Amino acid sequence: MERKFMKGNEAIAEAAVRAGCKFFAGYPITPQNEIPEYLSWRLREVGGDFVQAESEVSAINMVYGAASSGKPSMTSSSSTGISLKAEGMSYLAQAKLPAVIINVGRCGPGLGGILPAQSDYLFATKASGHGGFKMIVFAPSTVQEAVDLTYKSFDYAYRDRNPVMVLADGVVGIMMESVELPDFKEIKAPDWALSGTENEELKEIIPMCWSGEDLERDNIEMAKMFRRWEENDVQYEEYMLEDAEIVIASYGTSARICKTVIKEARKQGIKIGMLRPITLNPFPYKAFEKLDKSIVRKILIVEMTIPSQMIEDVELGVKGQIEIDTFGRSGGVVISPEEILNKVLEVKEGLK
Repeated sequence: MERKFMKGNEAIAEAAVRAGCKFFAGYPITPQNEIPEYLSWRLREVGGDFVQAESEVSAINMVYGAASSGKPSMTSSSSTGISLKAEGMSYLAQAKLPAVIINVGRCGPGLGGILPAQSDYLFATKASGHGGFKMIVFAPSTVQEAVDLTYKSFDYAYRDRNPVMVLADGVVGIMMESVELPDFKEIKAPDWALSGTENEELKEIIPMCWSGEDLERDNIEMAKMFRRWEENDVQYEEYMLEDAEIVIASYGTSARICKTVIKEARKQGIKIGMLRPITLNPFPYKAFEKLDKSIVRKILIVEMTIPSQMIEDVELGVKGQIEIDTFGRSGGVVISPEEILNKVLEVKEGLK
């Protein structure tokens, strides 16, 4: 493997190229602009195609078209831009087309601002488009993890014939770290792909309006796929949980900051650890359910959003058996270790 010092957004783009990506369409929006900028020249080097579309709506539909030909395709945007792609993502799911969507989140709601935030959790995991479809959603906390998860996303997308989302934020997108880049691989055009030849058999890969029974049949199959994800594809990290009385639940950049807090709190004699979801969907409900209720006295959810968006999933995991508290900053304010530590001390005091 090759090691390089790279900015997060550029590392994501390079990981996509090495995963076999051959088509990208997107539209500029901060804080993910380095992804299309990098791919504008990099894809040409590997025989791929880059299009700066006239809008986010156009971009996702270009991805739809490229994916229908079997060409490994990706788009990226940030929050408000991803909202504009929502209809196209739903069409990708209905047509059973693989694609990778990168969301380098900004603060909101509405237009929000260009600063990093974790305000898109509910959008990504619960309602990223109409029709009730779901995507596997990855949440990296380091540049290396962003590389690894982007690389794997193409495998999952083609395995399931379904879009996959990598949900990062502006901190992961703009920070620079040393990363190991994976080897190059090729994704062969699958049997279902459209070739455009005259003698090609009719393939209904772009459905417009199906009969109720046909669409219901596909919804049933999608539901089976979602259950398979829950059984086989959940990813999470346990950090210093062995004797933890306080368990932080956090993901992405916030979880990275929380590790610093946990180390300092441990020095002060506080028994604290962290359970970090890596897949936000499927969510690690069972990991929360198996927390030792005789030891864990409090769960503290830490996110860069107000109010907490992950709380509903954590509540489902612990089934009301462990008290939950939350702490967050919003509006693009990056949460600080000192603020989290003060909250931890407050929670610790409340346990006496």
